[in-house]
Order: sequence, then C-alpha cells, then structure tokens
Amino acid sequence: VEVKIEVVIPEKERSKEEMSPNGKASPLIYKVNGTARHYHLEEHPIASNPYHNPKDMVEASVCHVKDLENGQMREVDLGCGKALLIKESGEFHAVGHKCPHYGAPLVKGVLSKGRVRCPWHGACFNISTGDIEDFPGLDSLPRFQVKIEKEKVYIRASKQALQTQRRTKMMAKCISLSNYNLSSTNVLIIGAGAAGLVCAETLRQEGFSDRIVMCTMDRHLPYDRPKLKKWLFLQSMDSHPEQIALRPKEFFCTYDIEVLTEMQVAAVDVKSKIAVFKDGFKMEYNKLLIATGNMPKTLSCKGREIENVFNIRTPEDANRVVKLATSKNVVIVGASFLGMEVAAYLAERAHSVSLVELEHVPFKKFFGERVGRAVMKMFENNRVKFYMQTEVSELREQEGKLKEVVLKSGKVLRADVCVVGVGAVPATGFLKQSGINIDSKGFIVVNKMMQTNIPGVFAAGDAVTFPLALRNNKKVNVPHWQMAHMHGRIAALNMLAHGTEISTVPYLWTAMFGKSIRYAGHGEGFDDVVIQGDLDELKFVAFYTKSDEVVAVASINYDPIVSKVAEVLAAGRTIRKRDVDTVIFLSFRTGDMSWLTGKGS
Repeated sequence: VEVKIEVVIPEKERSKEEMSPNGKASPLIYKVNGTARHYHLEEHPIASNPYHNPKDMVEASVCHVKDLENGQMREVDLGCGKALLIKESGEFHAVGHKCPHYGAPLVKGVLSKGRVRCPWHGACFNISTGDIEDFPGLDSLPRFQVKIEKEKVYIRASKQALQTQRRTKMMAKCISLSNYNLSSTNVLIIGAGAAGLVCAETLRQEGFSDRIVMCTMDRHLPYDRPKLKKWLFLQSMDSHPEQIALRPKEFFCTYDIEVLTEMQVAAVDVKSKIAVFKDGFKMEYNKLLIATGNMPKTLSCKGREIENVFNIRTPEDANRVVKLATSKNVVIVGASFLGMEVAAYLAERAHSVSLVELEHVPFKKFFGERVGRAVMKMFENNRVKFYMQTEVSELREQEGKLKEVVLKSGKVLRADVCVVGVGAVPATGFLKQSGINIDSKGFIVVNKMMQTNIPGVFAAGDAVTFPLALRNNKKVNVPHWQMAHMHGRIAALNMLAHGTEISTVPYLWTAMFGKSIRYAGHGEGFDDVVIQGDLDELKFVAFYTKSDEVVAVASINYDPIVSKVAEVLAAGRTIRKRDVDTVIFLSFRTGDMSWLTGKGS
C-alpha cells in the first residue's frame, strides 16, 4: 500500500513552492504482458522554481524608447540569448523570440490585438503573459521584465529561459492517488494524441486535482504524429519514438497523468459510465473524452496482405519504410498529404518513386487544379512519376514479398515497397451501440463546447464534426493537428463547467522538396481561386472563395501572409473577393495592419 501525503498550498503561495523537494512522482500505469501494472519513476519530479538564482539573471539595455513604433516587434540580443521586444498601445513587452512548437522566429510573425501569431504554423501567444492562446504546440513563451530608464528600454531575464525559449504553465497534481480504485477514475481520456494530451494538461493547468487516466492502443506515450510523414522525422533512418515524444515520461509522473498503453476500448456503457476494454478490464469514469482519431483505409484489391505493403501510422512503420525503400522501387497509392510527403522524401533515396491517384491532379479538391498542377510539376522535376485517373487492381508477390503493382489501366509497375495513403475513417466503431450520436460517415457529433448528446461525454480531434464559426457554424470535420489541440483544450474547460465555446481558424502546413505550403481557413466547397504571384516559380498566395467571400488561403514562399489572413478571420472580419487585389494584398506587401482594426481604408 502506497500512502501519499501532499500539502495543498493556497494559489497565491503556490509559486513559492511548487512541490516538496522530497516529493515522489505518481505512478504511470503501463500495459505489460497483458496486465496493467504500475510504473514508478525514481527520479525527483521536474519543478520550476520562480525564484531564480541572481547569478542566473541578466539585464541589458536593448534600445531607445523611440526606436520602436506602436505595432512593431524587434529581436534583441541580451548577450546570452535573444528576446522578442514588442511595442503595442504605448507599452513595451518582452517574451521568448522563438515559437516553442518548431522554433519559428516570431519577429516574422503577425502582431495584432495583444498577441503574436507564428508565421509558420499559426500558434498564438499573449504578449503580456507569454501564454499560448492558439495552437499547435504545448508550451508557452517565457515572459521577461521590461523597464524604462532615461529613455532607454531594459530587459531583465533568466539565462535559462533565454536558452530554452519555452515555458510550461503551472499545473496542479493529483491530491492522493492511493485513495482510488484501479478500476475507477474521475476523467477517462480514450486516445493519446494531441487532443487527449492537451485535455489532460489543461485540466491540470486549471487546478483540477482529481485522477486523470489516458488510454491508447499505441505502444508509446503521446508523440508528434505529423512527424511520421514529414521530413523532420523521416530524415533519419535511425529515428526513435522518444525523439518525437510530445512530453517525456517524467512529465506524466510529475503531474499525475496516468497512461495505459496498448489498451483498446471495445465498448462504452454511458448509463453506467463504464468503459470496457478489449481484454475485459472495466473502468468507471465521471467525465469521458473520446479522442480516438482515425484509422487509415486499406486497399481492397487482391494481394493487399503481401509483405512490404504499408499504412504509415506508427514510428516503427515510418522507419521500416525508409529502410526498405532505399535504392528500391517504391509505389505510393494515393496523392493525399501522406502520399505526397512520403513521395517527396523518398524521391532522393529510392531507385524510383511512382504515385498512383484516381484524380487527374493531386490536391485538386483541397488546393484547386492550378495549385495542384504546380505542385505536380515540382514532383515531376524531382523524378516522381505519376499515374493518374487509375487505381490498383492487384498486388503481385515473389517469394512472399511485393514484386509488382498492377493498375486498372493495364500498366504494371515494379515495386519493392508500397505505401498506401488513400484516406482514413473515424475510429468510432466501438461506439455504435453506445447511444452517442454518430453521423452517417462515422464521425461523433459535438456542439461548440465539444459535448456529445450524452451528459459528461465529450469528443475531440479527427473523429468529430463540430460547428465552425468561420463557416456560419456549419458542422465540419477538420482533421488538422492544430485543431486537435484546440478541441482538447475546449473539452477540458467544459468538463470544468467553464461554458467555453470553440472559436479558432483551422491552420495546417505541409513540406515537400524544401517548399512549405501553409493553409488557413476552411475551403470546402470553394467555387473560385484568386492567385497572386507566380505558380511556376512556386512563390504565390491563393485565396479560396465561396460566392463573394474568402473562406481559406494557401501560400508558398509568401510568409507570413497565411498567418495574417488567419488573424483577420479570427477577428471576425469578412474578406471579400474584390479586396484581394486591392486593399488586403497591398497592406500585406507594405506590412500595414491598420485595416485589421478598422482604421485602414
């Protein structure tokens, strides 16, 4: 029997002592040989001390008060690290200069109404507190002290904060895990992706000190799924899951977030509030979050079970594909984001890369035909061969391994490896008899607070449809990494009865052959595309319109225009088609954001 005693410190005193120096981390629960067992980390938990050692502090004069105008940002050097100095409404603020997500320089981002938006992936940070307000990413920015003396601006900062450029918000811990039955939890989170993890972290950040259990079919703690198919992860054939972990093991111990790995929920009894696992184990819950994501579609043709045919879903899948494909013939089925990103990476490593797609242009439904053709040309210039408007009819093997891919057009492609990227379906089959409202496509239907039709049951991430304010509250499915983060946060806040409604602009990105495509908004059903720039040179911005209204924007080599449009849409302003060629585009080129607040003409 483990007895844990923890003193609950009043909120205003909490910053003085985050936890006892002799405190032990709470156990994680792992699936070991088919049995749920406790895992206990012996090291002391990580705790931030707000009272910095004076030797760790640095103070420097960074500029004259007149060097910055309102609405301007400047990256300043304090000798042992850099900070982002911001002037807005006559006040100076200083925060970390790099986005904690992937390290983008925030000085190249967008400043508007008390927050700065990342130029790469759209994360937003409050300039007064450094807190993250929109995603992706988990950490906030460090905030530094600013003072004015004799018309000079000084910044005082911790050397450690200047080096790390990130800050984890203060979180509560579970008061006493020993009081709980192993088969009972206050909050159960099914799924350990971005939505599930952000939900758990938000609960702790809001002071929730009861038990939280996450369960996942994966072998690993939550990891950065986009890196499975983007070059950042695939660039190394010796990559390991720990390299793309969203949080280290110590984090989960420190904040008492229990994780059940290799545990699949087979059914949910919403009346009894019990989740039934595939192995027969049952767990009672008070609040439930379903964040199971989606499952990749498989081929239905003959030979689909042959060795060396892959759906990339796990780190192990990604590494196997890279190792097997080097100097070999690769066939990729489906010009999806997954298929195109894998093709781009393998083009320099495989002997040949062939891509099979049912449409006549990749990304046509998402980016439009003109942008799709420009991207297709880039791939063809990098030795990727397209076989369009056809499907796979058969996979042939030799000695049990893939040898050829036969197309319905009659073409036979040599293939040592086949990667399948033909879409995905929501992983919600286990809910069919639960009473939870699921639409005809298998998506869980939620409201603006991520609540299902069952009290106490929430859902988030790729497996849901929700009302998108940007599109007049139309129910949509947005399977983006950024959106999963926001879903998780909104679900957590409403588990705590905050009554918070989701209000965010979808934002995604992809990288191929060193070119980054950024996209914001929701362009489903667009009827026209207005393009500024040069498609052949892959330096352009495309505005997607429906009727007279801009509903989405995409760009290559035009940063930070997508983040600027995202900020406009987030402010609730409508962009008309006629504005693209005049006021909006001109203001982007000059950097003038006055029209965002209604002051521009």
